[in-house]
Amino acid sequence: MAQQSSQFVGSIPENYDRCLGPHIFYDYAGDLARRATESDPTDALELAAGTGVLTRRLRDALPPATNLTATDLNEPMLGIAESKFSEGENVSFKVANAMELPFDDSSFDLIVCQFGVMFFPDMQASFREAGRALRSGGRYLFNVWGSISENPFAQIGHEVAARFFPEDPPGFYKVPFGFSDQSAIVADIGAAGLRDATYEIVEINKEVTDWSLLAHGMVFGNPLIDEINERGGASAEEIEQAILMGLRERFGPEPSTMPLLASVYSGIAP
Repeated sequence: MAQQSSQFVGSIPENYDRCLGPHIFYDYAGDLARRATESDPTDALELAAGTGVLTRRLRDALPPATNLTATDLNEPMLGIAESKFSEGENVSFKVANAMELPFDDSSFDLIVCQFGVMFFPDMQASFREAGRALRSGGRYLFNVWGSISENPFAQIGHEVAARFFPEDPPGFYKVPFGFSDQSAIVADIGAAGLRDATYEIVEINKEVTDWSLLAHGMVFGNPLIDEINERGGASAEEIEQAILMGLRERFGPEPSTMPLLASVYSGIAP
């Protein structure tokens, strides 16, 4: 499932960036960018950069002299990310697999990943690769979502989709929100050879002014749309409207707020 769910292609990247970015990614990107500045890196690498939500904030937060490289497995996502930068901003883009990074050992002082680790088919391999690419004392900084119950917007999306396909419910939302055992993640970081693994829970009460935009992104801005189309029998638009109704019933009409919860992890290269 993780490998299948990493296919953010077609019209998904644009909907992901426009609809989901402002609602669930911007604030956490700001948090990671702030933490990244604490390392004062010379060379920084971003994994699973997607449409550049975090990339833009990293470039704005880090010193201009810091070399920033943004990578992603999906070229269409990376194309949107690259469009957010002008020439001379000291950021480069490269299609790369986080489990087989095309960089020499000890190339970076800092590696950052926003909500991408959950999609790596072999997360321990990705941790080992991060450790290999980091210089001694370099830092790997990443965040992951809390459980689906701790992020009720996602629970609504998952449960609504399941109602339309009770015999074969779409499983996409189980992937990004199914990697929330902090003690297990800390253990995996250590087993991969990184030291001083820590985590911090970050809760945000997110203001929402347009539930319809979020509902559209929840269907059309991730591989749930592919799962819906594969099954047939219900339209994506029907499911979008049902999700919209569920969001308004749970959180009230806009403007309103919804809770978000994620954990930020850090590990140091020996």
